[in-house]
Amino acid sequence: MSEQVWLATIFEAHRKHLQAVAYRMLGSLNEAEDAVQESWLRLSRADAKGIENMGGWLTTVVSRICLDMLRSRKSRREESIEAQVADSITSQENIIDPEQEAILADSVGIALLVVLGNLNPAERITFVLHDVFSLPYNEIAPIVGKSEVATRQLGSRARQRIRGAKAVPEIDHEHQRDVVQAFLAAAHAGNFDILVAALDPDVILRDDRQTEAARVTRGAVALAKQVSGRAQKAAQLALVNGTVGIIVAPQGRLLYVLKFTMSHGKISEVDLISDPARLRQLDLAILND
Repeated sequence: MSEQVWLATIFEAHRKHLQAVAYRMLGSLNEAEDAVQESWLRLSRADAKGIENMGGWLTTVVSRICLDMLRSRKSRREESIEAQVADSITSQENIIDPEQEAILADSVGIALLVVLGNLNPAERITFVLHDVFSLPYNEIAPIVGKSEVATRQLGSRARQRIRGAKAVPEIDHEHQRDVVQAFLAAAHAGNFDILVAALDPDVILRDDRQTEAARVTRGAVALAKQVSGRAQKAAQLALVNGTVGIIVAPQGRLLYVLKFTMSHGKISEVDLISDPARLRQLDLAILND
């Protein structure tokens, strides 16, 4: 067996792990495949016989590649994977394998992919490597270019944001969840009466996808008619700026967010936010069961 064949065999044994690491960091199967391929190129140019821990070496390399990609994405101010709007769905043919990406997104957790997108690159790399793949902080520190103490702080900050540390008091949070869950379930089922019951009679919906004339919908009956039976399957509860809202993120791509304002136990305002710039300003967090 030639050295190149031997090296390729070893790399293929680690490919699935590297893809899993890269996908969680980047949120895109296309970009994850690019990162994995680049790690192979770097391995093929390295002195492989001098690498004692091949799995650790490859994980470090693919993590550094992903960190560079995330920083480049941010510096170019490109629209992130988690902040793409409806046109991303119409370009599904550009995805390497839509079915595989759907499976990966489901296994990772749609809400987690969305929230990871709100972390800065170093926070995201640290969280994925430590909390998902159990890499110790002293091994993560050189990857993100920080001291071990600073890396621990990155992990702690990321963990707080992931788990919604800024959530509203529990009693209010539970009530909000009940109301929004009832609204979402009724919208799915087309239950008009329950929808109206969840809404303040003078509720206002502001939808930034619409033109100026159609942007605002007023009144419980009008809003219920608009959403009854039309809730998307990808819609799910999440914390939006610390209050219970709804995200719609098929395969981890955030299309829009519903931000709710409550008054006297009912929904009094709904803001549908799809503009990428506005989405990036939101503080989104996984809503624990």
